[in-house]
Amino acid sequence: MSDTLQDPNQEPRGEPWQWQEKIWREMVERSRAGRSLAPSRWPNGARCAVALGFEADHETTALRDDDDGPTRLSQGHYGARRGMPRIRAALEREGVNATFFYPAVAALLHEDEVRAVAADGHELAIHSWIHERNTQLPYEAERDLSFRAMELLDHLGGRPPVGMRAASWDFSVNTLIIMQELGLLYDSSLMADDDPYELESDGEPTGIVELPPEWIRDDSVYFNMQRFSALRPQMAPSAVEDIFRAEFDGAWNENGLFLLTLHPHLIGHRSRIGVLERLIRHMKAKGSVWFATHEEIALWCKSEAEPA
Repeated sequence: MSDTLQDPNQEPRGEPWQWQEKIWREMVERSRAGRSLAPSRWPNGARCAVALGFEADHETTALRDDDDGPTRLSQGHYGARRGMPRIRAALEREGVNATFFYPAVAALLHEDEVRAVAADGHELAIHSWIHERNTQLPYEAERDLSFRAMELLDHLGGRPPVGMRAASWDFSVNTLIIMQELGLLYDSSLMADDDPYELESDGEPTGIVELPPEWIRDDSVYFNMQRFSALRPQMAPSAVEDIFRAEFDGAWNENGLFLLTLHPHLIGHRSRIGVLERLIRHMKAKGSVWFATHEEIALWCKSEAEPA
């Protein structure tokens, strides 16, 4: 990739309608969906794979915004203090492993929690240093923070993480380059499909599996009043449960992937943890479902893919 694409502060001149084709085509091709990696079969004859992902942001979103007021910090602390115990207990009762995406600062603030999550058999994955927005960083800073985050999770979890999710899904023009330098197996930040696909960079396959999230399958869209209150009122847990269930049923009908994004400080409340528990029970009752970590799904998709 050319140096001109590695500077997030370098903007094309003029209005978009004035750009030459080379400009908008380069922008589109930087990080593009390549070949589908949706497998023709899932393990043990399952017709649907389920990947539960928890973004354990805790206090980092307040710290990122330079908000040291006790109120926002306490909301983040709630996710660690009350949300995480409820989530871990629910997953243990149901015998389901999940992936926990940790900003490094959240992991440093709650080291015992991170070690316990790894000991439970869950996957740890990279989720920034302090929930920074990658598109606001120069390449050198984003690279340094990503490598430091990887080293920390390796230290706390006992093995290097193999996947990442950009904080706020803020995937910069440099993020894919850095993922390749880290030697990661997968990303889970981009949204070009319902099912796994291979990321391309300037038309070239990278070997990195994309496990696509979506705002529709993210509890923060429905439960985060601070972020979305200007757009819509907070939704009742039952309405959110209906949406998540419909998304899962669609994935089950299509033999696809159901990937759900949850946050301990949101789903971990008394009125909301039941959404997760009932959803898991619904999926089990439907039958023929493979619950797996993001790493397990990425490995399976890559192993089942036809040679490029």
